[in-house]
Amino acid sequence: MRVVSLVPSLTEAVALTLPGLLVGATDWCTHPAGLDVARVGGSKYPDLERVRALRPDLVLLNVEENRREDADALVAAGVPVRVTYPRTVEGALAELAGLLRDLGAPGEPEWLSAARRAWAAPGTGPTRAAVVPVWRRPWVVLGGDTFAGDVLRRLGVRNLYAEHAERYPRPTLDELRARTPELVVLPDEPYRFTADDGPEAFPGVPCALLSGRHLTWYGPSLAEAPAVLRAQLADPVVRPA
Repeated sequence: MRVVSLVPSLTEAVALTLPGLLVGATDWCTHPAGLDVARVGGSKYPDLERVRALRPDLVLLNVEENRREDADALVAAGVPVRVTYPRTVEGALAELAGLLRDLGAPGEPEWLSAARRAWAAPGTGPTRAAVVPVWRRPWVVLGGDTFAGDVLRRLGVRNLYAEHAERYPRPTLDELRARTPELVVLPDEPYRFTADDGPEAFPGVPCALLSGRHLTWYGPSLAEAPAVLRAQLADPVVRPA
């Protein structure tokens, strides 16, 4: 079987579980390190000619990371696709198990079993009210019904935009500040927030700089995500008011 993955987290999951199946991946597929497959461009704008030239039996996509028109173009060209869309930790674990089983995995890989164990304990419940920007210029934040939002909820972070009608609202900075968050969560992807780029917009408010891979990827990183994210949430930076 020949698989092309346009989703970084699925690239890592398939490469670690079924070595040799992947023949192509995006330029953003950085894990596992040293992955030696053909590169087909970005997740949003892959080179579909290059994808088709790899003669894949299946192309892996995600509703949020990839464009509908690319999926439709592949289907129209007779290329089978599988589209994932987990919005909870449980949903991600189930989709991963089903995908790997259908790709021929002889059993559940250890990293997936470890991820189940890591997330088996119930969430701690909302304890800190937060806003979660994922982009700036313009500001974009996590709304409701998102995988990352469920991850944070389980770690004791209450998203102040969880009930918003949009999944990724675009409030102004003044609107974000007016929510008076107890915490600002700043992941390093898709926008690369850093200690010098992000916290200065929220003076006096603790800002937790999180690993985007552990917050938004659903794959082998899920096994270590709770420990990594809890440590980062516990060590926020605060810029003077």
